[in-house]
Amino acid sequence: MPANAIADKYGSFFHLAREHQVIFYYMGYFSQHIVAAMADAVKLQLEVTGVAGPTRRKLFSCFIEMAQNIVHYSADALTSPTQREGEVRHGAVCIRRENDGSFLLLCANPVEARIAEELRGKLEALRSMTLDEIKLAYRKTLREETPEGSKGAGIGLLTVARDAREPLQFDFDAAGGVPVFYLKAAI
Repeated sequence: MPANAIADKYGSFFHLAREHQVIFYYMGYFSQHIVAAMADAVKLQLEVTGVAGPTRRKLFSCFIEMAQNIVHYSADALTSPTQREGEVRHGAVCIRRENDGSFLLLCANPVEARIAEELRGKLEALRSMTLDEIKLAYRKTLREETPEGSKGAGIGLLTVARDAREPLQFDFDAAGGVPVFYLKAAI
C-alpha cells in the first residue's frame, strides 16, 4: 500500500473532526471500565484546555450520564440483555467546541422500540419544562424509590436537561430496523 493511501483513506475523518472542533469522540463498546477511562481523559482535557470550572463540571456530568445510558440501554450488547452488572454495549459519544466557546455533547446508540417510545415521552416532557421545573423534578426523583427495571430512576436525563443551556434535542432513526437514539445537549 503506498504511503499516502492511509492519509487518503482516513485523513478526511481526521480533518473533519478538527474542522468541527471535536475534542473527544468514541464509537464502540462501552463498559463501566471504558467509561471510567474515557472520563479520566475528558476530565484532563477539559482542565488542560482551561475550560471554566462550572462549565467543566456540567460537561463532565452530562458526559457521564450519556455514557451510562449507553451502558445500560443500548440494544447492541456483547453481554446478555438481562445482565445487570458488567454490561458491555455499543454506542457513540462526542464532545465538540462551538465557535462561541460553548460545547455540544452528542450520543447515539440503538435502542429497543419499547425503550424508544419511553424515551420519546420523557424527552418531550422535559423539553416543555422550565429550568425550575426540571430542578424540582430532579430533587423529587432523588427522594423517590427506583422504579422496577430502572437503572437510574430517570435521573440521568434530568441531570443532562438541568445542565444544558437550551432544551435537549433528540431524534430516532429506524432506517436499519432497530431504532437508533440520538441525543444532543448544548452546554
